[in-house]
Amino acid sequence: MEKRNARQTREIVVPGDILDGTGMKPGENAYVLDGKVRASVMGVRNVFQNTVGVIPLKGCYMPTSGDTVIGVIVDIGPSNWLVDIGAPYPAPLHVNEVPWKVEFGDTSRYLGMGNAVLLKVLSVDESKKIQVTMKDSGLRKIEGGRLVKISHSKVSRVIDKSGSMISMLKNMTDCRITVGQNGMIWVDGDDENADVAVLAIKMIEEKAQARDLTEKIKEFIESKLPQSEEYDDDEGEE
Repeated sequence: MEKRNARQTREIVVPGDILDGTGMKPGENAYVLDGKVRASVMGVRNVFQNTVGVIPLKGCYMPTSGDTVIGVIVDIGPSNWLVDIGAPYPAPLHVNEVPWKVEFGDTSRYLGMGNAVLLKVLSVDESKKIQVTMKDSGLRKIEGGRLVKISHSKVSRVIDKSGSMISMLKNMTDCRITVGQNGMIWVDGDDENADVAVLAIKMIEEKAQARDLTEKIKEFIESKLPQSEEYDDDEGEE
């Protein structure tokens, strides 16, 4: 049984199921009991290097300190903005956590309702109060392009091991793509290419548990964008 589990990296598990008994470390949504790694949630068994964990099948995005997320401004106050990041509770962005000097009451000059922003989660306390920031490398107001929403539990599949899937998507569609850990993804490129990139991302979400998914996505993009056949698989590895 243990041997079969070690080989099947996409099997469905429920809380308490043994994920590994050979000494691997517990990853996300996993714990150790009696020397064996077990699942803490229902989902898909996921092995990465020497860790084994579970990708949840459903549920709200629960922010974790250090997460990079994409959110949308849903309310504006005199000294902060309220950002929807797909969590079950709001994420206030204070004027002290943006890269501009904002005078009291002047917040709408910098970020308006419906604007998308790339943020980092600073902390989440016991009362579920979130602190987010835009004061870090690469964090910014997102302009142009389009947003696509997928289940946050499928984000790791879009990125894939060593970033291979996301690198392939970028190279084959010639699009800029930024993936938020909350399941919000920004895609920017020529209309036709961006359309194909979005369809490919949704296909990854739908078929996340399929075998040979990278090859299936590669074939799909090639069928829509013949010029992408020039892509070299080796370029997708980081």
